[in-house]
Amino acid sequence: MTDTDGQKERQRRLTAWRRSGRVLVRASAETTIGERLASLAAGGGAVHDLDDWTDLYGDGVVGTVERRVAELLGTEAAAFFPTGTMAQQIALRCWAGRTGNPAVALHPLSHPEVHERGALSAVSGLRTVHPTSAPRLPTADEIRDFPEPFGTLMLELPLRDAGFVLPEWETLEGTVAAARERDAVVHLDGARMWECGPHFGRELAEIAGLADSVYVSFYKSLGGLSGAALAGPAELVDEARTWRHRYGGDVFQQHPAALSALLGLEQELPRLPAYVAHAKVVAGALAEGFEESAVPWFRVHPEPPHTHQFQVWLPYGEGVLNEASVRQAEEAGTVLFRRWFTGPSTPPGVSFTEVTVAAEGLEWTAQDVRGAVAEFVERLG
Repeated sequence: MTDTDGQKERQRRLTAWRRSGRVLVRASAETTIGERLASLAAGGGAVHDLDDWTDLYGDGVVGTVERRVAELLGTEAAAFFPTGTMAQQIALRCWAGRTGNPAVALHPLSHPEVHERGALSAVSGLRTVHPTSAPRLPTADEIRDFPEPFGTLMLELPLRDAGFVLPEWETLEGTVAAARERDAVVHLDGARMWECGPHFGRELAEIAGLADSVYVSFYKSLGGLSGAALAGPAELVDEARTWRHRYGGDVFQQHPAALSALLGLEQELPRLPAYVAHAKVVAGALAEGFEESAVPWFRVHPEPPHTHQFQVWLPYGEGVLNEASVRQAEEAGTVLFRRWFTGPSTPPGVSFTEVTVAAEGLEWTAQDVRGAVAEFVERLG
């Protein structure tokens, strides 16, 4: 497929999703520039004084976001970053300098390993090791028995590429304790940590309190324009600000991203538990719908979901599934699935998609989901 073909396909998908009356989520990236700016202007005054001066290199509204994040996570300080990739690389680099060990223990499916083109080693001079390759976070025994030293243990909550999976709280506590026994620090990749509370039965500050530092995203669950924060001890955050400047992340003005972050914290964060609860209804109904359908095999993973996001696997090529998905949106006005994928470890002839349940999905009943599955399967041909 050429770049032009890819652009046409993307335009077709966005147009179909936009015109559909029934969706499980309205993603922020599926709006026009004008709509996004108008929404930000209309809602921004509820979270910050719009007569305030614009920010310059991290003051003003950006500082407000930093203080709010530190308050929510119960940390001494937090620093705003333009991207989570930068925030996390800097955090791990700072810890390597403090521990004297450049080895970072993490999962091979974690974001730095899968989505950052080897940046930890290429940019920051770090080395990664993998205590487990199982599609879950490492256990205490796997950390305790790992045969080589590491300075930092990084845990992604939830582990997105394994299916947005989370351990049980006691298991997580044990894993952290095992790292401490080895004199390692613990860093949380909490890009999607905002929605982990219902699974753990804990508040955000208690989850963050397990670790020495945590990174959170403002767009992955909160609907922000962009941006992230690194939270932890004030001394670490101060050092991270220095490295942020060196990495080119000390941006002149960031008030649109900062305002959208505040809106997400104010409006979306309190709603996430409802999304998590309803994702269980949607996942169960998807499984029932496929069980009653003509598809030879399927998997909803995990079932029930640990957050408001989960995976669905089907024994078809991604092209067939993507076409059925967009046709359902065009012809029935229903977006049940968006994009389907294969990966290096995906069996031949099998594809998966990620399902997110947000505000719009709360309107779907189990019967609605089962009916949408039947509509989708009809279009598989």
